[in-house]
Amino acid sequence: MVFTPKHGSWLNLMEVFFSKLTRCLLKNIRVSSKEELVERIYDSIKDINREPVVFKWKYKLDEI
Repeated sequence: MVFTPKHGSWLNLMEVFFSKLTRCLLKNIRVSSKEELVERIYDSIKDINREPVVFKWKYKLDEI
C-alpha cells in the first residue's frame, strides 16, 4: 500500500478515473431516473475497458 499526500491527488489513479468520468460523461446530461444514470455510467466504463491503457510507473521506489 502506498499513501499519497493530500496535495497529490493526481497520483491516485482512482481520483483521475472519477475526474475523467465526471468531465466526460456526467457534465451537462439529463436523465429521467436513477436507473438510467447507473446504466450510462456502466456503459461508459465498458467503453473505457474495451481499449485499456496500461499505466507503467517510470520510477522505482528505490530511486525516489
